[in-house]
Amino acid sequence: MAASLPFRLAAPQHGGVDLLVIAGEHSGDEHAAAMVRALRAKDPGLRVAALGGRELAGAGAQLLHDLTASSVVGLVEVLRNYSFFRMMFAEILRWIAEHRPRTVCFVDYPGLNLRLAAALHERGLSVKGGGSIRLAYYISPQIWAWKAGRRFTMARHLDALAVIFPFEVESYADTELPVEFVGHPFVADGYAAPVHFDPAGPVLLLPGSRRQAVARIFPVLLAGHAALGGRPAVVLYPTEDILAVLRAANPPPEVTFRRTGDPVGASAVLTSSGTMSMHCALAAIPGAIAYRAIPLTYLIGRLLLKVPYLGIANLLLKEPMYPEYIQDAATPQALAGEVRDCLENPARLARTRAQAKRLHDGLRRPATGTAADWLGRQLAQAKT
Repeated sequence: MAASLPFRLAAPQHGGVDLLVIAGEHSGDEHAAAMVRALRAKDPGLRVAALGGRELAGAGAQLLHDLTASSVVGLVEVLRNYSFFRMMFAEILRWIAEHRPRTVCFVDYPGLNLRLAAALHERGLSVKGGGSIRLAYYISPQIWAWKAGRRFTMARHLDALAVIFPFEVESYADTELPVEFVGHPFVADGYAAPVHFDPAGPVLLLPGSRRQAVARIFPVLLAGHAALGGRPAVVLYPTEDILAVLRAANPPPEVTFRRTGDPVGASAVLTSSGTMSMHCALAAIPGAIAYRAIPLTYLIGRLLLKVPYLGIANLLLKEPMYPEYIQDAATPQALAGEVRDCLENPARLARTRAQAKRLHDGLRRPATGTAADWLGRQLAQAKT
């Protein structure tokens, strides 16, 4: 993995940079790209560099490194790649210190981004550290689930935070950090969802977007699908790298692959607990969540997590829109039974539709504007 990092990141193409965006996951890359497109539509001369992925590059940012290709999840996976992340961390800090972007916008990915914010503060580069670089953070770490004390450290280091769930504002009420709810990107005007409900469509199998997680979860989903008896299924994948992991599981012919992009209709879904589960929930596709972690990671998670569900839709609704099957509970029979109920039980479909509407209504952007509006205000303040 280490060989894939150009340890000397390129200098800004235009001699300087107004905004550096750091998004370490595919979902963050997508959300950040939407902000950059909106900002550059208003200000085509805005100089943006990014550590992200192909979406940010397509939005007009200078891509310094494809950080999404290096994304891992879980303590064990991070430890295995520790030397790589240490070298990458040092190179990012060197680049920021040399090229001094006016604003750094961290997008989700707290394992890296909160450490970078702390390092910029300690080195006197950030505004709150005595320097000139404004630090903004979009999509809050899940402090309401675990490590709630991070909010005080964030308040010391960051200048502004934009959150995508309305209840998160209250989570920071006892700090001095300016926190603004900007609506969820999946219900933004003009957002093209990658899935929609189609009662005649195939079953969706969505194991996630990180290599290690996909390698563990996809066989579980395949086993559940096999227990259905040969019904057509579609698997969405974000990159060719993930497609290779999926093909290594040797799926049967009735399971086909499609690159995430053009909307796919589905009658039911078996999904991991990540971003795509929210897409499916908002699209009113009935289904269930299956998740399997490395045993040590799972045991640590059970000790640290303070929430009753893994799926964010379930958390927001305070009820299991998507029943969750974790670790050994994710048996082929249990998952197949959930899909059959989705396909054959009209009451379940009606309940899913009602739950999807509740999600939509609660996540719409407020009158104060979009995430791009919020980031535009951060850039304006950085110039003063």
